[in-house]
Amino acid sequence: MALQSLTPGVARAAAAPQITFSTDPHLPPLLDEARRLFSGDPVILRQIAGAAGGFAVNLALAGLILWITIWASGVLSRMTARGIHRAHRGQHPDTTLQTFTASLVRYFVVIIGLVGVLQQLGVRATSVIAVLGAASLAIGLALQGALSNVAAGVMILILRPYRIGDDVRIDNHEGVVKGMDLFSTRLSDPDNLTLFVPNSKAFGEMIVNLTAPAARRVAFDVPIDRADDVERARGLMLEIARADRRVLSRPAEPWAHLTSISDSGLVMTLRCYVAPGDYGNALSELMWAVVQRFRAEGISIPYPHQVAVESRPFHPPRALAAQMAADADGAGEARSFAPRNGPAPEGHA
Repeated sequence: MALQSLTPGVARAAAAPQITFSTDPHLPPLLDEARRLFSGDPVILRQIAGAAGGFAVNLALAGLILWITIWASGVLSRMTARGIHRAHRGQHPDTTLQTFTASLVRYFVVIIGLVGVLQQLGVRATSVIAVLGAASLAIGLALQGALSNVAAGVMILILRPYRIGDDVRIDNHEGVVKGMDLFSTRLSDPDNLTLFVPNSKAFGEMIVNLTAPAARRVAFDVPIDRADDVERARGLMLEIARADRRVLSRPAEPWAHLTSISDSGLVMTLRCYVAPGDYGNALSELMWAVVQRFRAEGISIPYPHQVAVESRPFHPPRALAAQMAADADGAGEARSFAPRNGPAPEGHA
């Protein structure tokens, strides 16, 4: 009666015999489950299907979290850069601070997102923190140079020895600062080559900022002949410097004087101040103007003098030569009277 009240399909399914798979107590649990899986145990298959479905869902959620993390890191870094730009209130923004802080925010958001991805995949947060703690110690010992670059980058950001756009000289390498991140500073040298200077190297070496000062001093020497008028040469140098529109009157007026005396002549020195951007052209053009003006006014620029020494055989004076010849003749006569081997001449014992 109970089977007749059911539908035919359900009745056939209920009446069908159920296949059961018994466990083998002689096998380990893992091998026994593998045996049941390959035998087609529906219980094991349902468990695997459920686990695979749950893992697929967790994997999809982890991928979504990772995508959101990457998107959020870019958005937050740009918002940080814009916030720093607005904080200057119309003044020239500090591009170095913007770049450094934006990269720091991006890395921080990515780390948090990766922890969330691992936790979604089933890794406990406490385990992640423990692994990160142990890994940070190992990474800190293995990457001491990289971490020192990060610390040096923070110090450079705080002390501000240079900013993006400044012309600097670091470790005898000169260039314009094009960028800065947690690990290195990027320079563009006069040959249009890109130089990557580690922050620890930049912070540990002497940094010369060629853009920071309001004026840069131009100084060069010009030799003149000893017979030329020093005061006239000095006046010409000052006249040329004061006539150049790039020469500044502050922090000091142009200065020219006799500074040294060399083997070839007198050395005149000109010193004046120009803007940092005019330094190279001003130095070359002022030197050329001084040389041309000296030539036009008859003030000569001497060349270095050299003394040539020639060696030859020694010839004694005539008196000494005659005495030496007489001594040689006397020695020859004495040798001619010397006894020889054999009988002695008559009258000699």
